[in-house]
Amino acid sequence: MLIVGLAPGLRGANATGRPFTGDGAGDTLYPLLLELDLATGRYEGHAQDGLMLNNLRITNAVRCVPPENKPIATETNNCRIYLSNEIKAMRRLKVILALGKLAHDNIFKSLGGKMSEGKFAHGATHSVGPYLVQDSYHCSRYNMNTNRLTLKMFRSVLAQARDLSRGGTS
Repeated sequence: MLIVGLAPGLRGANATGRPFTGDGAGDTLYPLLLELDLATGRYEGHAQDGLMLNNLRITNAVRCVPPENKPIATETNNCRIYLSNEIKAMRRLKVILALGKLAHDNIFKSLGGKMSEGKFAHGATHSVGPYLVQDSYHCSRYNMNTNRLTLKMFRSVLAQARDLSRGGTS
């Protein structure tokens, strides 16, 4: 399984070297990964905390921290090759979890999917070539604080993506 976020956070991956580590999104994501057996160890907000991912990789649609955390089309287009290469490198990949519309759109474009056949919707699952793309609102502090995304909603999508990646059905 591959989880695709937006971009490295200023106090997250750019500071720690591990996506979502050290920022609010990581404080939501990593405890759920541990709870759902997608990770082992402990999460303490730094890259040397002993956390290990289980049959899971985490990356971002954009490689650099964008100004005001809002990537422009040029950045996403220029960075798409990195996402494409990440996907190709995962030979047993089945499920890609898109955290937000920007990640969803970049995944679809990386896979050559038709955007009209896979509109972003929280909880939706799309078949694109050999992959299932699962959508979730991004687990950003803003989305969590405004209840656009609740812990229950996010846990449900993560559990569904996990089950699909292990051969279950949605």
